[in-house]
Amino acid sequence: MQLNMITATGESAAGALEVSDLVFGSAFNEPLVHQAVTAYLAGGRAGTRAQKTRAQVSGGGAKPWRQKGTGRARAGTSRSPIWRGGGKAFAAVPANHAQKLNKKMYRAAMRSIFSELNRLERLVVVDAFAAETEKTREMVARLKALGLEDVAIVCVDPDDKLYLSVRNLHWAEVVDVDAIDPVTLLRREKVLITADAVKKLEERLG
Repeated sequence: MQLNMITATGESAAGALEVSDLVFGSAFNEPLVHQAVTAYLAGGRAGTRAQKTRAQVSGGGAKPWRQKGTGRARAGTSRSPIWRGGGKAFAAVPANHAQKLNKKMYRAAMRSIFSELNRLERLVVVDAFAAETEKTREMVARLKALGLEDVAIVCVDPDDKLYLSVRNLHWAEVVDVDAIDPVTLLRREKVLITADAVKKLEERLG
């Protein structure tokens, strides 16, 4: 199949880009895409909460008072969970929330996402895209000229100028094609991708 391609100024580029039907023409598999998104978000959870048990809190080594004769309840340590300053009875421990997703399933989910973006005309292919300066004002003008106001820019090895010109825009972001993820693709209205990135995607997902 072929994808229409434009230049960085919005004009039609000479010739269309020949791409694989498998990567950009697959059927949309919503359950698989949902699983890929869930696994990606779960992998980003820190899971670092932690509390101390009665064995981990400091102190409490001596018996507070003798066993009999005081009229008070028996106590062996001042770090019991029912005491102030004691440990937690069922303490939280650091957790790993990562979910396993097979490589074949992940590649199939990414193919499904790119195919659906293409069908919905949310995928914009450009022959090349780079920033001449770090000025955000100039980048805003370029993106607005292309009709892009909520966009993820996918490139091969984007340089610092491109990153710096976009980093202050809440409605745009730059992503290296090697670091692309399903959440970034789905949360933006449009995906601007260079021809080089398309070819690299075909190699990875084909």
